[in-house]
Amino acid sequence: MRNKVNEIKVSYCEKLGVIDSQPMTDSEQVAKLLYDNWDGNTIGLQETFKVLLLNNANKVKGTYQASTGGIVGTVVDIRLLFAVVLKTASTNIILAHNHPTGTLKPSQADRQITKKIQKAAELFDIRVLDHLIIVPHGKYFSFSDSGLL
Repeated sequence: MRNKVNEIKVSYCEKLGVIDSQPMTDSEQVAKLLYDNWDGNTIGLQETFKVLLLNNANKVKGTYQASTGGIVGTVVDIRLLFAVVLKTASTNIILAHNHPTGTLKPSQADRQITKKIQKAAELFDIRVLDHLIIVPHGKYFSFSDSGLL
């Protein structure tokens, strides 16, 4: 009897022209892009954690919604997050999540997940450029601008 194993396929299909897009150069530009693409029906209701996937020129390859949680938090599985980062051959990433309450201050859990992801990224030579907290009505907090990254 022959032994059988599952075949694993990894693919990334670029549908939008990344080469023609503008590079992300500052937190305000990134926050606007994220806010404009956030689900307006849930940004004030439940926490969501996303990753902005970038190439080496900081041009956006896409976004990945890593988790959706409840009113006061969400759990991020960094193994799944990095499966997507590696699958898309992204060299830079920007983390983002929303605070439905409108609080712009990062929690201890926000700081911990940022450090954990940053540490894992170093193993793959991937740079975590920022972590933004987006609140309803478009205001944001940048870990990078605040010296926390």
